[in-house]
Amino acid sequence: MENDHQHFKYSPSVWLVPTLFLLAIWIVFFVEARFNMDLSIHGILPRTLSGLQGVLFSPFLHGDLSHIANNSIPLFILTAALVYFYRNISLKVLLYGILLSGFLTWVIGRDSYHIGASGLIYVLVSFIFFKGLMTKYYRLIALSLMVVSIYGGMIWYVFPSPEIPGGIKISWEGHLAGLITGFVFAIFFKTPDYQKAIRYDWERPDFNPEEDMFMKHFDENGNFVNTPEPEEMEVTEEVIVQPIRYVYEFKETKEDEFN
Repeated sequence: MENDHQHFKYSPSVWLVPTLFLLAIWIVFFVEARFNMDLSIHGILPRTLSGLQGVLFSPFLHGDLSHIANNSIPLFILTAALVYFYRNISLKVLLYGILLSGFLTWVIGRDSYHIGASGLIYVLVSFIFFKGLMTKYYRLIALSLMVVSIYGGMIWYVFPSPEIPGGIKISWEGHLAGLITGFVFAIFFKTPDYQKAIRYDWERPDFNPEEDMFMKHFDENGNFVNTPEPEEMEVTEEVIVQPIRYVYEFKETKEDEFN
């Protein structure tokens, strides 16, 4: 079998991309807290022209330390998984995921500012889960099951919900937009045929069934037969006899001189 390591190779981008993304989010949060600024007005304000800016800016804006901390860990893990397992389309999923989920939030959201990276997190959870099932490839299916086992409880936050303790409102519209966006991307974005990464010997073009020991268990009609005994071959040894050469040397004696 051919291995499938050509599809899943580790590179520095696996940790570099999520690290840079989180760094940008935390820098914005630090600047907002340090200079006592309120940047939430740059979030998504549905169905208003000024609110469209939030499609780009909202993932980088967070209400408080708890908000950004709760988003940071899943965002890092899911982004790293996306880059490792779907390297060729990872940046498209991230960039277009921010734009499409943000725009859908702008369309369906309630009349309030929507901020936070949770919409993008739902994009990643949805894409990784559905895409893994669609590929029917065991590694990606295992990844899908792992994601749903860890983050499956997030599904309850895509429905209208009351305020959580502390008076914090959840943007369930942003979560729903992210879930829809990830599902659409799972259908739209194409991935390599991972099944072809594993090729058995009988799939190779130079495969000769007559030389394969397993195929010798079956006759021309596909019926199972005992393995044929190897044919005995007569071994004929060719013996090469080197000719023997005799060299005679004659010496004259005194008797020969008188005769």
